[in-house]
Order: sequence, then C-alpha cells, then structure tokens
Amino acid sequence: MKKIIILGLLLAALVITVNAGEKEQKVPPNVLMICVDDLNDWVRCMGGHPNTITPNIDKLASKGVLFTNAHCQAPICGPSRASVMTGLRPSTTGIYGQIADEKIRIAGDATKGIVFLPEYFKIHGYYTMGKGKIFHEHAPEGVFDLSAGREKGFGPLPEKRYHWDKKGTQTDWGAFPETDEEMPDYRTAKWAVDRLNDNYEKPFFLVAGFVRPHVPWYVPQKWFDMHPVDGVTTPPYNKDDFADLPAISLEIHDMPMMPSTDWAIKTGQWKYMVQAYLACVTFVDNYIGEVLNALENSKYKDNTIVILWSDHGYRLGEKGTFAKHALWQEATNAPLIISMPDRKITGKCDAPVEMLDIYPTLLDLCGLPANPKNEGLSLKSLMESPGSNTGYAITTYGRNNHAVVSNGYRYIHYEDGSEELYNRNLDPNEWNNIAENPELMPVKSALSKYLPVKNEYWSPEVKNGANAYFEKQMITQGVKTKE
Repeated sequence: MKKIIILGLLLAALVITVNAGEKEQKVPPNVLMICVDDLNDWVRCMGGHPNTITPNIDKLASKGVLFTNAHCQAPICGPSRASVMTGLRPSTTGIYGQIADEKIRIAGDATKGIVFLPEYFKIHGYYTMGKGKIFHEHAPEGVFDLSAGREKGFGPLPEKRYHWDKKGTQTDWGAFPETDEEMPDYRTAKWAVDRLNDNYEKPFFLVAGFVRPHVPWYVPQKWFDMHPVDGVTTPPYNKDDFADLPAISLEIHDMPMMPSTDWAIKTGQWKYMVQAYLACVTFVDNYIGEVLNALENSKYKDNTIVILWSDHGYRLGEKGTFAKHALWQEATNAPLIISMPDRKITGKCDAPVEMLDIYPTLLDLCGLPANPKNEGLSLKSLMESPGSNTGYAITTYGRNNHAVVSNGYRYIHYEDGSEELYNRNLDPNEWNNIAENPELMPVKSALSKYLPVKNEYWSPEVKNGANAYFEKQMITQGVKTKE
C-alpha cells in the first residue's frame, strides 16, 4: 500500500513538473527593436566599406541572423516606415512620400482601421514602449503604452551651416556639438537602458529609434578622430554611368538640392563627407551597444528577441549624388538583423528579403496569430536555413516605379514602360544597364511577375514629392493642385 502511495506521489510530482515546464515554454518572448535612420550597408558585418567601425552591430549580427540582402519598400523615410509599421506596400496604400504619423490611418482605404505593429503586440498582451524616430515623426497617439516621444528635428545645430546650405535638405557635415550628452540619440539610449532595468508584469515590446546617421552629419570631434580623413576610402563612381539610362530615370533620380559627386570631387569635400558619415555610424553604433549591453546584463537577456533594421540605404557619391531617393542598390539595401534569445539560430542569409517582412516575422517568432492584412512574409524558415538564396524584394519610388531584386539581378520598371536591368554578380556597382539585351528577355519576364498589380494613386495626405517629377505626378493624378 505504501509503495502504491509513493508511486502515486511520484507520478503527481512528474505531472506537475511537466506542466510547469510547458508553462515555462509558453512564456512569450520580449522584443527589443532598434531602428536606425539612413544606415546603409556600410556596417562592417556587411562588408560595405573598409573604414567602418561598428563593433556593437557586428556583435549582434554574430549572435543572430544577418540578412545581407534586405531591401526597403521605399527609399524615403516616411513611406518606408509606414510600410514596416502597417505591413502594407506603398503601392497598396498610396503612401509614396512623407506623411505625418497621425495621417497614416486616413491615407486611403487600405489603412482604415489598420493595426500598427506595436499595437498588434499590445492587443496580444504585451506592454509596449517607444522613444525616438520610429514612424516618420515618432508614432501616432496611443500606439505605445509608454511613449517618450521624440526630440524634433535632427539637431543640435550650429548657428550657421558649415558646407551646404541649399533649401530642401538638412545635408551638412562637421564636428558638432562638443559632447555626446547634447545628442538626442544619447538620451534615447539612456532611456532604453532604464526601461531594461525596470520590472514588468507582461512581456514587453520596446523600441528605440536612433536618428543618426541621418543628415546633418554632425557628431562630436572624437568620432571624427576615429576615422582620419587621410585614410578614408571613397566609394566607386562612374562619371558616365547615366549614359545608358532611360529619360524617366534621370527625372526620378534628379536631386538638385543635394550635393553631387562631381561637386564633391571638384571642391575636395568627398573624403570629408564620407568621414562625417562614418563618424555618425560609429557614434550610433556606440549607443546601440549601450542598449544591447543593458539587455545582456538584465534579467531579460534569455527571453528577448532583438531586431535591428534601417529604413533604407544611403548613397555617399555612388550613382552621382549624396542621397537615399533611388531605386538602385545603395539606396534600397539596408541592415536587418534578428537575434533570438537562445542564439541557436545564427548565420548570414543572402536571400533577397524585405523590411515589409518584419511585421509577420515578429508575430511568428513570438507565437502570435498572423495578421491577415500583412503583405510581407515571415522570415522564420529562412532564419532556420539561412543558406537559402531564393526570393525577391520590391522597392517602390512614386507610383508605378519599382525595383525587383532576385537571383542576382536588379530589374527596374518605370511607369512609362522604361526599364533598367543589372546583373549584380558581374556588375555590383550597377553601371551597365542591360535591359535592351534580347537574350535577357526571359530574365525580365520572370522578374516582372513580381511587380505589384495594384498601384494606388498618391494619398492626398502625403505632404509632398521628393522632386519636380513627383510633384508633377501628384498633380497629374489629381491629389495636388499646381501652385
């Protein structure tokens, strides 16, 4: 009888242990999201530039999956971030230009009642927090349980610009201010560190939005000192690059308010501009590191997914100018890193993926139900098999202008039917437009199948176009009156 009682107690204890284990496994992971403004593929782990110093981003990449071929949905901040946070393409929403955060939900039919990414986590039991640039400005009212807002603009600013003062851009470069403590990103990092030292009754979704290396390229002198100008390498540039481009491409990519590469060469400023960008990248990497170190030293380190992404790339003289605003590689490719708590899933994935995939991927990784409105795909299977190199990515710049990246090619299709095609394996700088080669018709035909079928008109809530071409497109489509 005693043996039976003891056996029963042991079985009961085993059941309790198993149930406890099951409950422990069902604890949802926290999410730490780090979004960076205008960070291109120059981070060292992506091999984009020999002078880059990014030890903290590199360390994060070593602990997770680095998507080397991730592309934005629009090469401008506002529509890119709106796409990530809504899970919808610009061609679906009509958000092709800058838009106020509070206007996204009234941009058009597609965004009515949309549940933004942080809200989706809030609805499913997460405590949501955010500070800095997350949407284009910060975030719509009520998206976060705890919102620390964002300091306006991209300051601090000197009394007078140092090198570039054209209207329509904040572009300028130089050592300013004197201390890191005067920079908004310093305060964003400190705030995120404090949040990671707090106690929570729910799983959390924490977002830190850093503004550097967005222009102006101002950071204190010590960050410039880490990149001596004499050792700075400028990126490849072909003065005759545009000779084989269709006329519409020249219109779309015209950025008269930005410094041109020829101007930078003529004035001797190119190396100083690259130095300033590198200094800003190293600066922001340092404060990203402070947040990551705080997580590592917190009680949440073993149950927190970390995701780092940038809203688009940036051209530092490639393709003739210093700007994002393009359908070419350096403007569309940006870092995307996802690190799981157990760190069992690591590696590099070279398959084309989209920033649009962030929303469904986080839901999948956290065990939340899929949002049927998401137009992106979960990257979970790619994370588990990062060696795959299949897929595609679409970037949209204005209505019905798209770039498709897949299988070593970049295919660009414009609204008037004009095309560009580049073999990125043979021509990584995208200098030789081979769209008119009849032997490549099968390649273009295959890639054109990925072009969005729906091309919504410009939303009337969009503030403006990036240049004269886009202003004209908005007027032609009746969403803006000619002034």
